[in-house]
Parts: sequence; structure tokens; C-alpha cells
Amino acid sequence: MESTNVTSVRTEILDKKNAEALLGGGEKRIAAQHAKGKLTARERVELFMDEGSFEEIGKFVMHRSKDFGLDKEHYLGDGVVTGYGTVNGRLTYVFAQDFTVFGGSLSETHAEKICRIMDLAMKNGAPIVGLNDSGGARIQEGVLSLAGYADIFYKNTLASGVIPQISAIMGPCAGGAVYSPAITDFIMMVEQTSYMFVTGPNVVKTVTHEDVTSEELGGAMTHATKSGVTHFVAANEVQCIENLKKLLSYLPQNCEDTAPPVPYELENESRPKLATLIPHNPNQPYDMREVIEELADAGSFFEVHRYFAENIVVGFSRIAGRSVGIVANQPAVLAGVLDINASQKAARFVRFCDSFNIPLLVLEDVPGFLPGTDQEWNAIITNGAKLLYAFCEATVPRITVITRKAYGGAYDVMNSKHIGADMNYAWPTAEIAVMGASGAAEIIFKREIAEAEDPAAKLQEKVADYTEKFANPYRAAHRGYVDEVIYPEQTREKLIRAFAMLENKVANLPRKKHGNIPL
Repeated sequence: MESTNVTSVRTEILDKKNAEALLGGGEKRIAAQHAKGKLTARERVELFMDEGSFEEIGKFVMHRSKDFGLDKEHYLGDGVVTGYGTVNGRLTYVFAQDFTVFGGSLSETHAEKICRIMDLAMKNGAPIVGLNDSGGARIQEGVLSLAGYADIFYKNTLASGVIPQISAIMGPCAGGAVYSPAITDFIMMVEQTSYMFVTGPNVVKTVTHEDVTSEELGGAMTHATKSGVTHFVAANEVQCIENLKKLLSYLPQNCEDTAPPVPYELENESRPKLATLIPHNPNQPYDMREVIEELADAGSFFEVHRYFAENIVVGFSRIAGRSVGIVANQPAVLAGVLDINASQKAARFVRFCDSFNIPLLVLEDVPGFLPGTDQEWNAIITNGAKLLYAFCEATVPRITVITRKAYGGAYDVMNSKHIGADMNYAWPTAEIAVMGASGAAEIIFKREIAEAEDPAAKLQEKVADYTEKFANPYRAAHRGYVDEVIYPEQTREKLIRAFAMLENKVANLPRKKHGNIPL
């Protein structure tokens, strides 16, 4: 009887501690979180993980600090919920910072919990997702909290390219806290409720005398459009979590794995609409997303970095059920020219896809690199080289389709045969040349045009001559730089067959510690 009572008492203690842990910082703080339009850490995890699959680790962990009154204030879990479960049936690790506990601030033990879950993710080869909502380092702990951040940064770096790492910013993320998400593969932010910055508005005002709000300085749309720090923007937290699930569906579990295919039955893969998408006037824009929608499985295109460097489009899609990364020049914005931001955006995406065995499809319509002092003085040379380096280094299956312009060095950079592309197709509308016909004619026939009785007529004659000889895909095809000139409506069928052919591709880079990408 006495043994039963002891067991009952101990069970009651466990029940009490479980209930206490679930409350985080308490009912009042939970209500305050909801009043801001934000979910609690546990609500986010519950939405993210498959129902009933979440297993928590470190639920009863408490901080060890005694300074500044912390010895009198303890909360089970210490401001972060960590554990594992399944997302769409696949093992996934997660940590969710709890703003109701010390504002989600990072302490020594808080960091230890995150590092523990990262270690498990690495050992078991599964993605890790961080749901960030923190006021930063726990000031009362001083260097211990700073050390905790550094421990996380180090593990982020070790995990890079080994397992997918995704960060969702669900509230504040300031100071040193921003560097962990920055190292991860993708960042998602929520409009109006999340922000990221190294120094906040008050410090900015003190140092630079600029008046700026948190939203203007580091809100979701600021980072989506101006800095490119965030890859995805969601209207609310529920949409953000749905985006997390969707993104994971395109990715493998780790660098040794491949992305899970979706069942697909081949039908009539001809896409007649593609035959009429390219305007007759080579200087008239069109939306490359329309090409993507025709080539990808219906509704499968998931764009990355939609609002940043819009002259290039990148994202994940499926072709015949297989995950593919797409990099496409966008003629509807700046004529699809490559500039600093577009080069950085595409390079980062290419390197991610290569890290995780995701084949690459490049859709090319590029008039060259953007000229001007702003670009040159801000290192378009170095930044353009990042994209070149990323493609050269990639060993995944790589296919390029030239829809229209492929001019100058940009032709080389956009996954040309010369830098290791496996298959290169061109539409009959393709123009593969050093530059546009008008500019080329003005240079080549400068003296002849100047001496002509009618210089304008002579220029048009020479432009027509150059266009006939060079502004087409056939010279490149004669040389084997283009594998096939194809009818646009055949493109999807060609891609399905080519990616199937390349499925078991093996390519080995020279032995080295690592390359030195032009950062």
C-alpha cells in the first residue's frame, strides 16, 4: 500500500512538471503573445509536425544562473522547445524558441538544447528547422550566452551541405542571433511580426541619426526586397509553417540522399503554348514564369527569393514527379540581364541544389551583364564570378534551354556546355552571339558605315547580315555547343527523357580541401 502511495505521489509530481513545462512563461505571457498575432512555441511545433509525432527532448531543463535575481526565477525548458517528429511522414528535427520565457533569450542551457538537437540531426541525417522568436542573448549571463551563440554557429557550419537547415523567423531576431539563420540554407519571415537586424532602431539613431522603425529596418519585406536576407515571406505564421512543409517536400533528408519522387504517369507531354510565347520582336519582354509553368508539373513550381533580384527567377519544381531546381533569366525585368544581386541569388541557389543532389534546369534569355559604374564599383566582376563558379563546381545533372538571347560572357556563365552542362538545347528563336546584332555591326563595320553615302541604310544592311550569320542557334549547334535545336512545344518531353538519362550521373571533382569561391 505504501509503495502504491509513493508511486502515486511521484506520478503527481511528474504530472505537475509536465503541466508547468507546457505553460512556458505562464498564462499572462501566452495571452500577450496571442495579442500580438503570434502563436506560442508549442503551438508552432504542433502545427509543423505530423499529428502526434512530436517527441520532446530537454523538457525539464533549467538555467544554472544565479546573478541578477535569476536564481529566484526558473522555467522548465528554459525558453526553447526541442525535439523530433515527422513532417509528411519524414523524420525532422525542430527547435522553437519560446518568447514567453525571458523573451526567448538565449542562455547557456538554451543553447545546449539547440546544439543537442543539431547533433542528433547530423548523426541521423535529417533536416533541422529552427523557429526563431528571441530577444537575443540573455544579458544576465554575459559571456556564457555569447559562447552559446558561437557553439550554435559552429554546428550550423559543420551541418552546412550535410543536412538541410531552415530558419523561420517568427518574431524578433537581433544582434548575434541573426548569424545562425544567415548560415542556414533558407530563411522564412512573417509580415508585420518578425524582424532581423544586427543593431536595432535605437542604436541606429544614436550612431547614424537615422529615424527608422523595426519594420523598415529589418522587417520581412525589407529583407525580401532590399537585402535578400530572407527567401520567403508569409502573411501569417500558419502560412509560414505551411511553406516550411512544402519546402521540405522538395528536399532530400541529407547529402547522401535524393529528394522523394511524387507518383507521375507519363501522358502527352507536348506543350503547344510554348510555341507562341516568344515575341516576334527580340526586344519585347515576356514572362519566363509562363515558360516554367509549362515545363514543370502542374502547380509544382515553388519560387525562392521571389521579391529579390527579380531579373532572375529561381525555385523548386517537379518534372515527371522528380524534384528539380530551376534557374531562369527573366526578360520581363531589366531584360533578364545579370547583375550583382541576380548573380548572388542564383549562385547561392545553385550551390544548395548541388549540395543536396537536386538536378538543375537553366532557362536562358540573357543579353549580358548590367553595365555601369554602380555595378563595376560594387564588384560585378567578383559577384558574377560567384555564379560562374557555382555552375562550374556543380556535379548534379545540369540541363540548359536557350529560349532567346545568349550573349557574351553571360552565355558562358549560364550553364553553357563549356562549363560542364550535360545537355544544352536551343529553341529556333535562340540568338547565341558575342553581343546583339546592332552593337556588333557598329563595331565590325564602323569604317564601312561611316564612309557610306547612307550610313543608316548601310548599318541596317550590316545588322541584317550579322543577324543571319550569328544571331541564331545553328553555329553553336554545328560546333556541338548545343546538343539539339528543338521545337519549343517538345521541350518538356525532351527534359523528362534527358533527366531520366542523367539520373545515375557520376562526376568527381579534383581532390582538395575545398575551393576558394570568390566571396
